[in-house]
Amino acid sequence: MQHSKTQDTLVGMFVAVGIAALFYMALQISNLGSYSNGDSYTVSARFQNSGGLKIKSPVSLAGVKIGRVSSITLDKSSHEAVVEMRIDSQYDNLPDDSSASIYTAGLLGEQYISIDPGSSEDYLKDKSRLDITSSAIVLEEMIGKFMMNKAEGK
Repeated sequence: MQHSKTQDTLVGMFVAVGIAALFYMALQISNLGSYSNGDSYTVSARFQNSGGLKIKSPVSLAGVKIGRVSSITLDKSSHEAVVEMRIDSQYDNLPDDSSASIYTAGLLGEQYISIDPGSSEDYLKDKSRLDITSSAIVLEEMIGKFMMNKAEGK
């Protein structure tokens, strides 16, 4: 069977589109494909334990993604994790007494930050800080405490 140049070109284009689609899906699954268009503001929070939180982890409010974690650093003086979040500018009406908690999506899923709005009439601005935080629950610590309580007979 003889191949024409048109057939070869079409097969090549089909393979290229397939590879591009796989690349796009890989970026979307790994959260690397999302980028900020600059319309956002930065909010920071301090946690005793950031658990498995990662850069680009989602930040949500009432289950709706409103931003992403932009950096996680350690404050050397207080030994706390300082987490900076980029919040989309369309959510510029978050009260400044809101709280931040680190949760896990499912039993072994990725960790994310959930913002619980406060009742203040003043709103978060760029470079604001959330003072009320709840650290990540580490599953291994909970199992260890449970086992110790069982061993002590409580």
